[in-house]
Amino acid sequence: MKKAFLFPGQGAQYVGMGKDFVSSYAIARETLEEADDLLGRKLSDTILHGPHDLLTETKNSQLGIYVISIAIWRVVTHLFPHLTADYCAGLSLGEYTALTASGRLNFQDALSLVQYRGQYMNDACESVKGTMAVVLGLEPDVLESLVHEARLPNDLWIANYNCPGQIVISGTLKGIDAAAKLAKERGAKKILPLQVYGAFHSGLMEFAKKKLESHINEAPLCAGKSMLIMNVPGSAVKDDSAVRSYLIEQVTSPVKWEQGVRFMDAQGTSLYVEMGPGRTLSGFNKRILVSGKTVSIEKIEDLKNLEEV
Repeated sequence: MKKAFLFPGQGAQYVGMGKDFVSSYAIARETLEEADDLLGRKLSDTILHGPHDLLTETKNSQLGIYVISIAIWRVVTHLFPHLTADYCAGLSLGEYTALTASGRLNFQDALSLVQYRGQYMNDACESVKGTMAVVLGLEPDVLESLVHEARLPNDLWIANYNCPGQIVISGTLKGIDAAAKLAKERGAKKILPLQVYGAFHSGLMEFAKKKLESHINEAPLCAGKSMLIMNVPGSAVKDDSAVRSYLIEQVTSPVKWEQGVRFMDAQGTSLYVEMGPGRTLSGFNKRILVSGKTVSIEKIEDLKNLEEV
C-alpha cells in the first residue's frame, strides 16, 4: 500500500487555521512556539488572530501555511506512528513542507528558506504590480497557444497546471486582462481572479529567484525517507543538485501539480493524506480521478477519517 503526503500552497491561509490542533495538542503548540523563537517574532499571533490583511501578505502567509502544515503533520505522525509516506509533494510553497516531511530538510532550515522566499517574493510583488487568475474549461495546449499568441512575453505566463480543466495564469494586470478576453473567445467556462498578493510563478518573480538562489544552494539537504515529487518536472527527484535547481526554478516556472499526482497514481499510490489549511488538493485529486483514496486533515474531526482508513 503506497501512501503520499500532500501539502497546500499559498492562498490556503486564513485567520485561525490550525487553532483546534494548537489548542488540543502540545506538539502543535510547540511547533508554533519553536517558529516564534526562530523568527524572533510572534508569527503565531498573526496566524491565530490576524488581522486578515497582515496574514495575507506574502511574507506572512507563506510562513504561516508552512508552520501550520508542519504542526498538523507532526500531530498526525504522532497519533499514527505506523503511517509513513512513500511520496511527499507540496503545491508551490507546500514543496518546502514536503521537503521537511520527507526528511530532506529539517524544520529550522526549511523555516529559514521559507522566510527568505516569502520576503523576496513580497518585495517582488511590491516592485511590480501583478496578479493571477484561474482559467476553467480549456485544454492545456489551447491555453499555451493562447498565451503565445497574446505576444506579451513580459506580461503573461502559465503558472499552475492544477487538474483537468483548471489552469492558472500569472502576470501583469495588462497580461491577465488580455488573456481573459482571448480565453473567453476560445470557449473558457470561467476566468476567476485569485486573491493573491502578486504574480507568482511568472517572470515578475525573477528578482526573488535570484535573491533566493544562494540560500537554497547553502541549505543542508539530507538523504530523506520518502521520495520527493517536485513541481517543476512533475515527477520524482532524488539527486541533491536537482532538488536545489528545481527549488530555484520553481519561483518563476509553472507548477506541474497534475503531472506530479499522475506520476504517483501510476506508481500505484492507494492513499493520499492532505495536511494543512484548506482542502484544495483533495479537490484536485477528484478531478484528476486518482485510483487511491484521499483524506484531508484540516480540523481535528478529520482525524476520524484517517482512523477509518
